[in-house]
Amino acid sequence: MIIMDTLLFGISGLPLGNGYTKFSYASGIDYAKSIGLDAMELLFVRNVNVTDNNKGLILQAKLKNDFYLSAHGSHYINLNANESDRQEQSIERILKALEGLAKVGGRSLIFHPGFYLGVPKEDAYKTIRDNLLRLPLTGVDYRLETTGKGTQFGTLEELVSLCKEISSCKLCIDFSHIHARYNGKLKGFNDFAIILQYVFDELGKSALEDLHIHMGGVNYNEKGERNHLPLLESDFNYVDCLKAIKYFNVKGCIIAEGPMVEKDALLLKETFERL
Repeated sequence: MIIMDTLLFGISGLPLGNGYTKFSYASGIDYAKSIGLDAMELLFVRNVNVTDNNKGLILQAKLKNDFYLSAHGSHYINLNANESDRQEQSIERILKALEGLAKVGGRSLIFHPGFYLGVPKEDAYKTIRDNLLRLPLTGVDYRLETTGKGTQFGTLEELVSLCKEISSCKLCIDFSHIHARYNGKLKGFNDFAIILQYVFDELGKSALEDLHIHMGGVNYNEKGERNHLPLLESDFNYVDCLKAIKYFNVKGCIIAEGPMVEKDALLLKETFERL
């Protein structure tokens, strides 16, 4: 069991910089560290873009900067697909992402487990659980991410239950997704505290001492998430979210998602440090 001794702040994908510099993962890590960030989530959402050509430079930058790396798996993962061959393809996508992340010493592979596709939620749960149990035990954690639409498998309760059953699975709490899934439900401190208390009650203190978190602005309607927004252009109450995270003494990593990348990550870090 890994217990982290601090809370890291980082970005999803490559930084913006001055808008003229084109970053690679390696140079992006150097830049993110230089402005005060400690983590990056590599984006494997369309393809695994860590290769034998760039893995050495990425690993070198990671070690030099004492950087935390995670990766977001393919958007085409559905462990509850109707056809068994599509379930197999989803397993393959997870394994390819796992291989890419392992090459650069990454710790957490984040993915959305699947969709209900009209089957009873209990049946979707069983199918997804059985497929997750097929994944190999490695040094990388499988982080199941709370999802932003009612059609997607991935309520907090479902994922906590899976983490109880499967030792290789841990949580990725995307507070913005939860906010969007329930049409703007997370208003103030108590709403965020209820989520963290639930995790503590069900998974114990150790889960809060190694938690992977996504946060960002989000546009939504009654059907859930539509797209990411800059934090300051959204109604997501990041200040109260950070207050709850501080109150529960959460450790781990907060990844800022959305179009403002490192600007929002620094906003979160600086706000947290002022609380």
